[in-house]
Amino acid sequence: MGSFFDAIILGIVQGLTEFLPISSSAHLRIVGEILPAAQDPGATFTAITQIGTELAVLVYFWSRIMRIIAQWFRSLTGRVPRNDPDARMGWIVIIGTLPIGVLGFLFQDIIRDTFRNLWLVAIVLIVFGLLLGAADALGSRTRTEKDLTYPHGLSLGLAQALALIPGVSRSGATTTMGLALGYTRPAAAEVAFLLAVPAVFGSGLYELYHAIREPGAQVFTMLETGVATVVAFGVGLAVIAFLMRYLSRGSFLPFVLYRLALGVVLLILLATGVMQAY
Repeated sequence: MGSFFDAIILGIVQGLTEFLPISSSAHLRIVGEILPAAQDPGATFTAITQIGTELAVLVYFWSRIMRIIAQWFRSLTGRVPRNDPDARMGWIVIIGTLPIGVLGFLFQDIIRDTFRNLWLVAIVLIVFGLLLGAADALGSRTRTEKDLTYPHGLSLGLAQALALIPGVSRSGATTTMGLALGYTRPAAAEVAFLLAVPAVFGSGLYELYHAIREPGAQVFTMLETGVATVVAFGVGLAVIAFLMRYLSRGSFLPFVLYRLALGVVLLILLATGVMQAY
């Protein structure tokens, strides 16, 4: 079983990696193997602690999110035009959430088991690191959030759905698609954060509901998971502030290089038997 020490460490890892394009689920999977308990924290722990990091998104983007919700409702009654940027963003978040919601529900057993194979995680870290690097280098970076369209929202949603595979990175996949579509780095990152809110809260609350109703053989108790979630919130809030400042002048290259290095090291550890795939 886990411990409060393990839970706090994993909460820090979740907060540090959720918003950076390096995959929080992959890091929780890897770090869980090297902690004293030496166990995969599991999809349930991962989903619930992500609630903490998404609360950080709500706090950081509170005024923006409230404006989007208000304008979306006003657009339904005709009080603001349907093409109002904030009202359109509301529809884009809804459209972009559908793919991950449907696929996450249909393939939850595969997500909990097959997708957590560390060989797959290592390969995905490398492949999607290369894709992020290519999109960052070749994207025109001329579009802003005002240029968002519904087809682009669906494309971003399909990219986000790939994050069901540990190693892809929810923010990384969505940001990569945004860069490929020609959006600026800050715009691609902010849209990725906003798009993740309903998806992460949905999956986290779903897992929390089942963990309460059917405790089963969880690696961490609900109290330990709660502590990790609070830690993830605090660390995640600091990371969002850092990343939004950094992207106003920096590139994604450091994250690309980190993903490639981590993927290669993980492959070596698996090949030499130091770590096991499951």
